[in-house]
Amino acid sequence: MSRKPKLERFKENVSSKYQIYNSIFMTLPFDGISNTGVLLPLFSEICEKEYALDKNPSEIVQKFFDRYVEKDKTEAEKIDLLFRFIQYIERQVVLFDAVEDASFAIVNNMDGRGTLRNIKEEAEEKQKLEALKNYLKHFKIRPVLTAHPTQFYPGQVLGIITDLAQAIEKNDLLAIKKLLAQLGKTPFFKKEKPTPYDEAVSLIWYLENVFYHSASKIYNYIQQNIFKDEEIGNQVIDLGFWPGGDRDGNPFVTTEITLKVAERLRSTILLNYYRDIRKLKRRLTFDGVEKRLAHLERMLYDNVYLRKEEGMLSLITFEEELKAIKTMIVEKHQSLFATEMDDLINKVKLFGYHFAMLDIRQDSRVHQGVFENIVDVMKSKGNALFSEDYAKATAEEKVKMLTEISEVIQPEYFEEEITNSTVSSIYAMKTIQKRNGERGANRYIISNNQSAVHVMEAFTMLRLCDWKQPVVDVSPLFETVPDLQAAQAVMRTLYTNEAYAAHLKRRGNKQYIMLGFSDGTKDGGYLMANWSIFKAKEELTTISREFGIKVIFFDGRGGPPARGGGKTHQFYASLGSTVEDEEIQLTVQGQTISSNFGTLESCQYNLEQLLSSGISNEIFSDATAEFSKESKETMEKLASVSYDTYVAFKKHPMFLPYLERMSTLKYYAKTNIGSRPSKRSKSKEFNFSDLRAIPFVGSWSQLKQNVPGFYGVGTALEHMEKNGEFDQVINLYENSAFFRTLLENSMMSLTKSFFKLTAYMKENEEFGEFWTIIFEEYERTKRMLLKLTGYEELMENQQAGKASIHAREKIVLPLLTIQQYALRKIQELQKDPETNEAELKTFEKMVTRSLFGNINASRNSA
Repeated sequence: MSRKPKLERFKENVSSKYQIYNSIFMTLPFDGISNTGVLLPLFSEICEKEYALDKNPSEIVQKFFDRYVEKDKTEAEKIDLLFRFIQYIERQVVLFDAVEDASFAIVNNMDGRGTLRNIKEEAEEKQKLEALKNYLKHFKIRPVLTAHPTQFYPGQVLGIITDLAQAIEKNDLLAIKKLLAQLGKTPFFKKEKPTPYDEAVSLIWYLENVFYHSASKIYNYIQQNIFKDEEIGNQVIDLGFWPGGDRDGNPFVTTEITLKVAERLRSTILLNYYRDIRKLKRRLTFDGVEKRLAHLERMLYDNVYLRKEEGMLSLITFEEELKAIKTMIVEKHQSLFATEMDDLINKVKLFGYHFAMLDIRQDSRVHQGVFENIVDVMKSKGNALFSEDYAKATAEEKVKMLTEISEVIQPEYFEEEITNSTVSSIYAMKTIQKRNGERGANRYIISNNQSAVHVMEAFTMLRLCDWKQPVVDVSPLFETVPDLQAAQAVMRTLYTNEAYAAHLKRRGNKQYIMLGFSDGTKDGGYLMANWSIFKAKEELTTISREFGIKVIFFDGRGGPPARGGGKTHQFYASLGSTVEDEEIQLTVQGQTISSNFGTLESCQYNLEQLLSSGISNEIFSDATAEFSKESKETMEKLASVSYDTYVAFKKHPMFLPYLERMSTLKYYAKTNIGSRPSKRSKSKEFNFSDLRAIPFVGSWSQLKQNVPGFYGVGTALEHMEKNGEFDQVINLYENSAFFRTLLENSMMSLTKSFFKLTAYMKENEEFGEFWTIIFEEYERTKRMLLKLTGYEELMENQQAGKASIHAREKIVLPLLTIQQYALRKIQELQKDPETNEAELKTFEKMVTRSLFGNINASRNSA
């Protein structure tokens, strides 16, 4: 099967199966109206035909009503039918997800390019096996699960997807019918916002049921087939976790929540060990072995179920006991089931008592206010931290003052809630480390980091909390284009600071630096954001090497190309030797978790792809990954023109009004998909700086315009063409894997755009010109990318991926039509001074409900 082209495998195992199971689903009368499933295909057909004739969403909906809905139906009944269509389409998307998940291992060659087996064979062929082993002794990947609100599926629906995928894989028609019926009865809409703890529990499901098995399977393969059962001495795969620790912009994350999440992580990993030991006991029934396993089983049972701490072994002792049992098996029992014992030992190496590493994150502006409050309160207590006025000091003076501080503070000193919670969160890190081990919580991230003072304030707060030598890595997060440009100077100040340099030495001379794609793109556009991050990585690599520091980059990525997503493994494989690559760390969030890591096969495949991207970059380095001087100059020109184009677009007087009144932006807050507020401030005014990247990018996606993923790219390419410099761009494309990857991801954004949906806007008196500007840049970017690549169509080299996108877009086209129909109705009603408020709220609800299916179908649209 795997020898057939990927597109053919996709058509046979996904497209065809979906059509079969969808036909069953459409006949299930779960909504009480048997003809809803009959009418939806007719509505879908009308949508496709009428958009081809340049009709608008209102005309399309009306034509459907006129042709297929009885004349005596009331307006309320017609509205009800549209809501039922939304419900059906949401579930069609779930069905497609399940079919695609079930076929993952067939469509994607699990031993093909980018997999560990392929890497091992290539290393053997090129006589680089020793180099591969040496690299794996220190190289790591760390996917960090975040609860950023892009996951629209509630937990029970995720469970149905998993069960449905398994039933489809087995072709169990009876189970499929029952699950489809269950799906029809299961609500998608969340009436209440989840708490941060709810979000954590949802994501821990993936750790427990997917990552636990897939990550250990990969580690076992490396140990057995590459190291031939030698000790690796390196975890290779770490797991990171943000829910419960990410305080940036989320007032609902408290110290209590942080501790509760850490405890849930601990109890879940112990439960998994308990289950594995129970299974081992059924096989290791040998004299001397059984009793030792039974003792461990009882210890874990008492801790997990009875909350007894007595007799709980330390992590080191637990691992030593497992190794001792394995030695006994080898020496006295002919190594029977030794491999199964190795599997558990490896899991303990990977996950310890912490399961995933819980990061703490806070905004530098919050820190600044907190620190000034600490200074004032301590002064009022007669224990001034500084002899001079800290608030009035220069940046250089502040760094010096912060270096010399040596007091101890307690949370109860501070009545200001944010100060109290910030200080207590640091004490919580100490508590978690004592309970779960150092890896349980050992990184503090400062978002919106603009200066060395911001890092030093966080570092100083750690020391103030009775932690003279903090066992914590302080990580600045550089996000905007100006912050990225200033990053090198910030790190030079820190590396030359005596106290901070001593801290780094204690931490193994490693510095973690986070770089944010989301706000970078929102701030400077697609090309400039990615190029600025690349340049920042090069500069930070250079200066870190100058000071003997190993810099570890942590990428804050979202799902779509506009937020650093797309084909991420291709991106990492394209970086070259001028960027430090000892670890690959990236955020994974929302529906990207379920789509890339939702099943054992997809999780294993995508973890292996990440591993291989780092390995390829180092061991099988491609000369095209390196930038020549001329290529850098070309890239700089493209990024500069693209940046100017995007900034001018942002400054257009209709930019914010268009988003506020013509998109779904303001409806994101009503979806109850995340605990975090949808904007940064509580102000009722609509400000660009307050917009979070997720609803910003997601709103363009709902419009099927995907502006952040391409705007400025076409103008930049055309500029080079008009200046007679297009040969330079061709040379860059042919010789830079980084540039090719950027453009391929931008093509994905274009492929997911559909301007006929909103073409009616060009006739709008207020927004017509602005819509035309966007459409012209879309057409320009498409034309220039096809010219540069030589393709006849977008994503020509990724036919299976393109087929998946088209299948999903076809499913949600009626949904998007309903959404635009409702938005147009809202605009009409808002102009009427005698508007019926109940009617207005109905259409607003329709817009909100229609967000779910579209985001889920796109899988990486926010």
